[in-house]
Amino acid sequence: MAGPKGSRRDAFGTAWVDVLAATGYVSTGRVDLRARLGELADVLTSALAEERFDPAPAEQVGEALVGLRFFAAESLAGTIELIGTRLSCDDPGRMSQVQAAVTAGFVRAVQSRIFSEQESLRRSALEARDGAESARRASEARFRAMFTSAAIGIGITDTHGRLLEVNNAMANMLGYRPEQLLDLNLVDFLHPDDPPELRRYFNEMVVGECDHYRIERRFRKRDGTPLWTNVTVSLVRDDDGMPQYLVGMVEDNTERHQLSEKLRHQANHDHLTGLGNRALFTERLHAAFGGSLGQRVGLCYLDLDGFKAVNDTLGHVVGDLLLVEVGRRLDSLVSAPGRLVARMGGDEFVVLIEHAQGMDELEDVAERILAAIAAPVQVGGHRLTVSASIGLVERSVFDASPSETMRDADVTLHWAKVDGKNRWAAYDPERNAREIARITLSNAMPAALEREEFYVDYQPIVSLVDGTLLGVEALVRWAHPTSGRLGPDQFIGLAEETGLIVPLGLWVLETACKQAMKWRDADRTPFVSVNLAARQVAEPDLVTAVSAIIERVGIPPSWLQLELTESAIMGTTGEPLSALRRLVDMGVRIAIDDFGTGYSNLAYLRHLPVHALKIAGSFVEGLRAGAAESVDARIVTALVSLAHTLNLTVIAEGVETCEQAQLLQHIGADSAQGWLYAKPGPPEDVETWLT
Repeated sequence: MAGPKGSRRDAFGTAWVDVLAATGYVSTGRVDLRARLGELADVLTSALAEERFDPAPAEQVGEALVGLRFFAAESLAGTIELIGTRLSCDDPGRMSQVQAAVTAGFVRAVQSRIFSEQESLRRSALEARDGAESARRASEARFRAMFTSAAIGIGITDTHGRLLEVNNAMANMLGYRPEQLLDLNLVDFLHPDDPPELRRYFNEMVVGECDHYRIERRFRKRDGTPLWTNVTVSLVRDDDGMPQYLVGMVEDNTERHQLSEKLRHQANHDHLTGLGNRALFTERLHAAFGGSLGQRVGLCYLDLDGFKAVNDTLGHVVGDLLLVEVGRRLDSLVSAPGRLVARMGGDEFVVLIEHAQGMDELEDVAERILAAIAAPVQVGGHRLTVSASIGLVERSVFDASPSETMRDADVTLHWAKVDGKNRWAAYDPERNAREIARITLSNAMPAALEREEFYVDYQPIVSLVDGTLLGVEALVRWAHPTSGRLGPDQFIGLAEETGLIVPLGLWVLETACKQAMKWRDADRTPFVSVNLAARQVAEPDLVTAVSAIIERVGIPPSWLQLELTESAIMGTTGEPLSALRRLVDMGVRIAIDDFGTGYSNLAYLRHLPVHALKIAGSFVEGLRAGAAESVDARIVTALVSLAHTLNLTVIAEGVETCEQAQLLQHIGADSAQGWLYAKPGPPEDVETWLT
């Protein structure tokens, strides 16, 4: 019993038999024909499903149709339509490729058949000339019968192109009666848009340089419409071997040409917007890079901002309508000779300028695109306003390859997104080099942690009352094997992006705790303050990991202070906030780093498990002698007052002068750190404070 797949195959075969029976003569039984077509259907199904497309099997299907004597244009058209409607394929491009391959095989087989008929006619003509009179008359009669009733057009001209004989088929193609064409010149029927170079083949034949040629030629019919044909011309020589007549065989392939053009258009254009697609853009881009010396190309690679939200909230139908409108605006705004607008997929579009005049031209185009897209759009009953981000690349065709140019355009589009969207960004080689360096650095970090390339420096935290050492802040550094010593500003952001900040942060914490235990014999052991990133706070096992380090190292929890930035701690709710409370319950101190640079909710602040505020160095920098009433001094005074109101200690960061230290002491800050006291350094520097 046939399954669903077999049923679809049988249904397709039955429909195919009906189409062919309606367009041609079925020389075999319908059962045998359906069995043969079923085999061909299997070939087509395999061609649609193959991961890498091979046109040969599909071309053989077209050839097989001609072999079954279905060589009418209607048979091909019906077959192509049936393939598109009855065979399933998720890739429209693959469907177009299969249809095009079937058409190519069909056309090639028909041409081969026509050429065989032409050769038969030519042999008949020669036999008629060389045979005996009776044989010549019989041959001429056969030729005349074939000439008159042939399904393909046949015309005979002299060496000047004057029509001497024309059969009914050719006259009908041109919209005339045969007698109306006699003594007219073939040149009168050539299409005016065809290049003069096509006359070369005719000129070579009339001087005897070749005996036959085949060409696709466009003629002009009586009503002015184009007639696309495949023409095969053979030379007939006289007894002296000189050119005498030209016999032309003309096959009307207008329908096949139109179908081929339709398939080519579908393969190179986006089905939704009608713009060029990625394939057409790639072809044009490669052609531009094959241009002349001094030619420059420009790309505007754009992406709609927030398009996913439109699809997710209003649906894909509205999203598609929006893309159609954006495509229409781009097409009307940018399209011109030497320019191409293409949809690359999704909500990405690209404008190719094949003869760019410089970056100023691209910037002007980008500004006009941004303005056009920003205009409100009325689609699906919704009034939408969208924006776009655009990456611009302009360069000589000899400075890079097409793939490198597309890569740079994609990178630059990303910059426009990162820089805030609704803008354009121009390609900058120096910025690209920095981005590549960041990626290289990011990729090297996991191995660097394993190879112990990271180390910890310590900066003293000093009492503003008596100048004694209270604690140290642990600051991680990277001894990079090629780049040298790297500060945290060069890699901490990368570690947070990649998630490596979690294992790196725990390594710094354990290293600092171990170092604190080495200082425990001092008269006054300093606490160690370790930075905690927002990513670490969000880790569900944070408390477990910190507790394990404390237990493993043996450090008293009160010797440990964890620093969180103001923005990080203000964003803690739910489980992260609960984790901080459990750490405080263990005896660990919590400090807010860079306080005053974020947007604190003061009402929320008093409920947080915090022990200290660290005033950002940007405020301390503005403190100068005699500037007790300056804006920065008043801000610091307010922050200190707030902290003390909440029973929090205050640590001032970035103290570099005695004047700043004195003013901070006067304001009431409890402690400070900065270059006035010591730069971050190795543990040995801290030991000098302890002794």
